[in-house]
Amino acid sequence: MDGSVARPRPFLALGIRLAAAATLATMSMLVKVTEARGASLTELVFWRQLITLICITGLLAAWGRLRVLKTNRLRAHGGRAIMGITGMFLVYGAVVLLPLAEASALGFTSPLFAVLLGVFLFKDRPGKYRWSAVALGFAGVLVLTQPGFGLGGTAGIDPFGAVVGLLAALWVAIISMQIQDLNKTESPWSIVFWFTAFTTPLMALALPFVYVPHDPVTWSLILAMGLCGALAQMLLTASLRFGSAGVILLIDYTGLLWATFYGWSVFERTPPTSLWFGAPLIVGAGLLIAWRERALAAERKTKRQSLEPKAR
Repeated sequence: MDGSVARPRPFLALGIRLAAAATLATMSMLVKVTEARGASLTELVFWRQLITLICITGLLAAWGRLRVLKTNRLRAHGGRAIMGITGMFLVYGAVVLLPLAEASALGFTSPLFAVLLGVFLFKDRPGKYRWSAVALGFAGVLVLTQPGFGLGGTAGIDPFGAVVGLLAALWVAIISMQIQDLNKTESPWSIVFWFTAFTTPLMALALPFVYVPHDPVTWSLILAMGLCGALAQMLLTASLRFGSAGVILLIDYTGLLWATFYGWSVFERTPPTSLWFGAPLIVGAGLLIAWRERALAAERKTKRQSLEPKAR
């Protein structure tokens, strides 16, 4: 992975993203558990970043490949770091404030925000399919969050947690665009290294204000969380290197299965009715967007091929 630009390898990208979804769900479960045992979000973010930085630097040094960290785009890495660390707090905050499955489902609104970002930032003109997907997805959000009282007369999820979850999804969409841009010239190792190199010192400055002693079990959970974070970071970055974000993001939906499993097995929480009704609408919206993006890409490719003979 030393080259600056990788050739598209969709099946490899899908496999990497599948592993990333499972690893991220496991990390989210560990974040929720360790936070309940007294670790603050700031501390968890610090250890996650530090462990990732150590793992990447150690591996590259052992392999004699530190040269892949050389970059001429420090400003772009800095911007990605600012957005990335903000997004990390939002994602972790949603996990802490909401049940795992609901936090995971809200995270799947990222493709919807990607469509809206395209409209406002790049003057895209979505057609009826993508606008329908946006409407369907946010209808699913309303069913899932149940403003006021929802299905069966039960109260919806924490409104503040829902807002944090939606903001986290927005930030994921923005960060995915940043990473795809960086992948044009940078290796996945470089992207993750500079993200952690910029943010670890910042989190270290805040650590004295939030740190509390932990027992050995909590420390082991923090270590496991950090290792999962390091692995997930590399897997996510690599998947965006080998495949289109619009396609491989579909695999993220498998994370809902892991989140539901952990919610039941670790936190003894049976998914509510609203999840079974709301989550399929959100997932369906993402699938519709992915299908439409793929159809448009095929149309553009056919058009280019038809014009090639005329150009010659």
